[in-house]
Amino acid sequence: MRNKDAVARRPSWGESAAASVLALPRPTKRLIMATVDAVAIPTALWAALALKFDRLDPALERTFAYFLVAVASAIFFFAIFGLYRAVIRFMGPRAMVTVIAGVSFSVFVLAAFDRFLASSQLPLTALGIYWALALPYVGGSRFVARYLFQHSINGRPALRVAIYGAGDLGARACAVLLGGSEFQPVVFIDDKKSLQGSSINGVRVYGSESLPQLVRRQRIDRILLAMPAATRRRRREILTQLEPLGVHVQSLPNLADLISGKAQINELCDVDVSDLLGRDPVPPKPKLFGSCIRGKVVLVTGAGGSIGSELCRQIIRLAPSRLVLFEMSELALYNIERELEEVAAHERLKVEIVPLLGNAHHRHRVREVLSTFGVQTVYHAAAYKHVPIVEHNVVEGIHNNVISTWYTAEAALETGVETFVLISTDKAVNPANVMGATKRLAELVLQALQERTTHTRFCMVRFGNVLASSGSVVPLFQEQIRRGGPITVTHPDVIRYFMTIPEAAQLVVQAGSMAKGGDVFVLDMGRPVRIDDLARRLVNLMGLTVRDANNPEGDIEIEYTGLRTAEKLFEELLIGTNVTGTDHPMIMRAMEHRLAWPRMEQILNELLVALASFDCHRALALLGDAVAEYGADVDIRDYVWTRKAVLPHAPAAKVADFAAKRRLQEAGKPTQGQTPIA
Repeated sequence: MRNKDAVARRPSWGESAAASVLALPRPTKRLIMATVDAVAIPTALWAALALKFDRLDPALERTFAYFLVAVASAIFFFAIFGLYRAVIRFMGPRAMVTVIAGVSFSVFVLAAFDRFLASSQLPLTALGIYWALALPYVGGSRFVARYLFQHSINGRPALRVAIYGAGDLGARACAVLLGGSEFQPVVFIDDKKSLQGSSINGVRVYGSESLPQLVRRQRIDRILLAMPAATRRRRREILTQLEPLGVHVQSLPNLADLISGKAQINELCDVDVSDLLGRDPVPPKPKLFGSCIRGKVVLVTGAGGSIGSELCRQIIRLAPSRLVLFEMSELALYNIERELEEVAAHERLKVEIVPLLGNAHHRHRVREVLSTFGVQTVYHAAAYKHVPIVEHNVVEGIHNNVISTWYTAEAALETGVETFVLISTDKAVNPANVMGATKRLAELVLQALQERTTHTRFCMVRFGNVLASSGSVVPLFQEQIRRGGPITVTHPDVIRYFMTIPEAAQLVVQAGSMAKGGDVFVLDMGRPVRIDDLARRLVNLMGLTVRDANNPEGDIEIEYTGLRTAEKLFEELLIGTNVTGTDHPMIMRAMEHRLAWPRMEQILNELLVALASFDCHRALALLGDAVAEYGADVDIRDYVWTRKAVLPHAPAAKVADFAAKRRLQEAGKPTQGQTPIA
């Protein structure tokens, strides 16, 4: 295919010569340019005189002096105006302004010499002809050299590019690409009838209906999207139109990133997969967006993770008085703190940022943090979320997703936190794996704790996969395509819901504002996406084809690996059908069954005993007892469990004794022979 990189070949004589010239020192290259001008200027003057007087011999007195004045003045002004400092390979339209200025001043000097020192031998028309000839001689030589260098030094031709969007961003991108050697803009595509038929930087604008013919006729290798103002729905329509063309589609950075300096206009990126979803985000409601945050002390657990860090980015702009970052990874905490400090300084936000290392397993640490900093709102994003990893690490999965949530929620109760929001997942609905079951149990823990308080509002927000999060299939697919495949898809019929990280975090913040206590909020994830279709579209939009039985000569193969351990074909968002709307069109409130606190406390105490003795069998049985929809697999896959002897189950008396000692310890009373509980 044309859009693949050309095969390496032996450089031609012209390419070797161009490389040799480019390797010369800068003073030598400037001397060459001045020498070329010293030949071009008198040649232009001679041609002007020959045309004016209709003879090859101009027959002027002091002819040599005329030529000397023309050359000396032109080179002088070219040097003054910086024409010899310009790098020919990257010369743009502004260079012509310098050429025009230098030639014009040279003509004025020549006219002055003729009038005052040479008896007015040159008519004004001869000077006009000289000016008109000198411009293409001087300017044209440089642009011809630029073209030759750009098309000779790479050993391969420039990629022919169509720019979709003839607005300001597209025009700027065209100018930048024309100054480089890798891309050659050949057409603009725009849906505005008023622009079609016009030219921008010498490149003609066509309508989108002409694109299939242009791809073939102009041999287009790549299509660049330059539509910063287009809605996501419109971008999806355009991508659907471009997909069958078999051309690599890329996007230009948006204007906000260009203005902020985060990106350069020549930095191209593959199509944002969020554009493939085609759903435009709903603007946040101001009264919901900041009511739990503005002027309050907010803590985010798992602040360095995918969701936690995005929550922090949005929270800091809602003007909390203090933002506490609670994270067990030192590197993740360092990165998010540095980013937020830069945001606060750049946007002049008066927010105290407190980075704290800690693990929500450590109940007393969490309680001290909440009380010391006077936390009013907690977003609990800390969790293990990778299905196969949690399946093979049962004890730690339950500890982090269930016990940590319990301890953090208990600490919130004790310190008077106003709002506690748990970040949950669609895998908690009818869970088929340990990760989903632990997240559902965490939801049940908060609902049960709500019985014990009227001050703290507990709620949970449940949503599906977020794009570009750690472990997301989209960046994995893109990396596999760049490597030449194969793309690994678990099953041809697997379906998932997707949402962007900023959109999910924004909805989480708004859902917390609507909490009454014990609420399960479910986000509208739009239409589910078939993963196999998503993989195929990504391949097509990168200008490649899928290799399968129908196309054995294709570029990228899709390999079906089978469903991963405890993975489901379809994800759900609701348990049952009892759901009501809220003040936000994309947030629903689910009414689902819950457990009373006494029963929940018993389950949690028994879980602690099972975890302390590393009894995976008992822990999973308790998980199944608490989460009615979860049927624990008979085969325990925990790596440690499968490599050591199975420990005996803890007797009921031991469970009761453990629970009693824990209550005494919480009350501050000494217990005999008890090991402190983590």
